[in-house]
Amino acid sequence: MLLQIIVLICIFAAIFNNKNNFMNHYETVFILNPVLSADQIKETVKKYEDFLTSKGAKMIAKEDWGLKKLAYPIQNKKSGFYHLLEYTVDGEVINPLEVEFRRDERFMRYLTVKLDKHAIAWAERRRKRDKANAKAKA
Repeated sequence: MLLQIIVLICIFAAIFNNKNNFMNHYETVFILNPVLSADQIKETVKKYEDFLTSKGAKMIAKEDWGLKKLAYPIQNKKSGFYHLLEYTVDGEVINPLEVEFRRDERFMRYLTVKLDKHAIAWAERRRKRDKANAKAKA
């Protein structure tokens, strides 16, 4: 009996110490300053993609939504470049990522959300639909 309890404790310890078991699915949408050039925008997005991958993230999708009009002025700007990053990563990486966003003047707003199983399924359907629409336009 004691041996069984020890074995169970060891199994649970191994599961909880394995960081790969705690990879959460996240989606980050951010708005970049509209005065940036196309090269500066690409450089900024690449910087944060590299930041995430260096922390062990697996990129699922990246979308450039382009220049959009804002519902209300942010930093006296009426438009901004929207980008979406979808990835899986350990939850401890999100806080340092958002600290970097706050330090970077090119970011006007950002929002990171953890996706549940329903949101993940919806995101996959949205990607497939967008891909089909892009093929139909081509």
